[in-house]
Amino acid sequence: MIIARLFHCRAFNSLIQTCRRVFSISTTTSLSICPSVKLGRDIVFETHRAQVNQSSITVGSDTSIEDHVRLEAWRGSINVSNSVFIGPFTVIYGHGGVDIGERTLIAMHCRILSSNHTIPNYETPISSCPDTKSPTKLGRDVWLGAGVTILGGVEIGDGCVIGAGSVVTKSLPPGAIAYGIPAVIQGWRKGSPGDKSE
Repeated sequence: MIIARLFHCRAFNSLIQTCRRVFSISTTTSLSICPSVKLGRDIVFETHRAQVNQSSITVGSDTSIEDHVRLEAWRGSINVSNSVFIGPFTVIYGHGGVDIGERTLIAMHCRILSSNHTIPNYETPISSCPDTKSPTKLGRDVWLGAGVTILGGVEIGDGCVIGAGSVVTKSLPPGAIAYGIPAVIQGWRKGSPGDKSE
């Protein structure tokens, strides 16, 4: 299915309704999808009752979004660049803003966050406190293995490789190969700024 661009107007409401089985969308979202994007089934674009123009989701050209992916802006923004692959069941929360660089590969079941809960004193319920918004950025040509979690406020440099199942809690420089919980740099891609091999 190809969608050039969706705006907040009645003309697109019927189109959106007919596409419910392919994806779900909140019409309060500013949503821009290039015509060459490949969409799987049961994709969700959501803003959670945000006011018009408070949230935005942008998907660049030649990007593939596989089945059951959720892009939830939560009054923030999600910007996916050109030629990105987002694997099945990946969830991206845009509270504080998420930017994903071109030619990045995101494997199945990944989670990309851009906020965290405030931790109050013991007597105050955590659910009563506001989120702390923390922008998250993935550079160009990044590869996230299956089941990787990227926490809010992290910046992944260009060309990084993150091993399957890792939890990334701190920013990583370009070309780093990292894995673990929390993810730790274990090596470097050849020719990257951190590579010391001859």
